[in-house]
Amino acid sequence: MFDWNDLKYLLAVARHQSTTAASRALEVNQSTVQRRLVELERCMGQSLVQRHPSGYRLTAFGEQLLPLAQQVEQAVAALTQHVEAFQREVTGVVRVTCPEPLVYRISNSTLLDRFRARYPGLQVEFVMSDKYLDFTKGGVDIALRSGDTEDNTLVGRKIGDSLWAVYASPKYIARRGQPIRVEDLERHDWVGFDETMANHRAAQWLRQVAPAANVVARNNSVLGLVYSVKSGIGLAPLPTALGDAEADLVRVLGPIPELARIWRVLTTPELRRTPRVAALFDFLVDEVDALRPIITG
Repeated sequence: MFDWNDLKYLLAVARHQSTTAASRALEVNQSTVQRRLVELERCMGQSLVQRHPSGYRLTAFGEQLLPLAQQVEQAVAALTQHVEAFQREVTGVVRVTCPEPLVYRISNSTLLDRFRARYPGLQVEFVMSDKYLDFTKGGVDIALRSGDTEDNTLVGRKIGDSLWAVYASPKYIARRGQPIRVEDLERHDWVGFDETMANHRAAQWLRQVAPAANVVARNNSVLGLVYSVKSGIGLAPLPTALGDAEADLVRVLGPIPELARIWRVLTTPELRRTPRVAALFDFLVDEVDALRPIITG
């Protein structure tokens, strides 16, 4: 089966009667035009163009295909216009919930610029939280989450992996040393989550491996853990995307297999069918290669 995209090379050569002029019109190399024509002819099993002293001419078979190729071109143009009109007409606000550090990383990438260029009528509003916000209470349309979700009514796609390790500041290491094994953890000071984050997997892991650990400070966010560890008061498990990016933090243990989870983009089936939400959801899935290093470091 031939590649429909190759028909545009046939049309360009038919119009300009030159592969050089066709390459300029299509803004590609001349060799690309020639290569795609050869591939189209191979798939068709027939010659489509012939070279003459005055330029390229279509063969009899090429002339038969020409009006059909023009119809395909017109259909693609109509489809493109329809999609662009739809994108211009989709308006409103899409509210995305995710941890605060992720907002910073996304905002400092070109991801949102590309989304706005595609959907100028849509605005992305971040609802920052390390907790899993309830879709049924309204206020959020899409969630970027790492970890397990017990809400089986949500639909989503994997967009990356979340890895965690234990970090300390050089100041803390100089004062207390650093753990070499998991068994060493109870002999160190820790920064942990407060009671509002007691079910977070990092809090559960610490209770399991070091139940008698000395917790010297507590926070209600991952970003709070980062700042506390940087101050030198204790150790904490952190996402490697954050910990490795901090010049004044040292990874002392890990990654910790028990803390590894999947990053997902999630929404409800009802919201998934809403044009404004579907626009951002599909965009994030399409841009997963650009999104993955943002969320995983």
